[in-house]
Amino acid sequence: MKRTKPLALLGVAVLAVLVLGALALLVTTVFSDVAAIATFVLCVAFVIGLSVLGAKSKRWRQNPYW
Repeated sequence: MKRTKPLALLGVAVLAVLVLGALALLVTTVFSDVAAIATFVLCVAFVIGLSVLGAKSKRWRQNPYW
């Protein structure tokens, strides 16, 4: 239990850095039509991929929020 708090904080920090990086990349590429479309497609594919991985988990329905 003592290891989960630092790991959770690390996970949140990594997620925040990834989101900020993705937003910065999206803002810088929004002026280029092809790059903006490619970035959007990659983001959608990434989210769908994570959803598929989460759905394959054996514990995803055991969450108390479901």
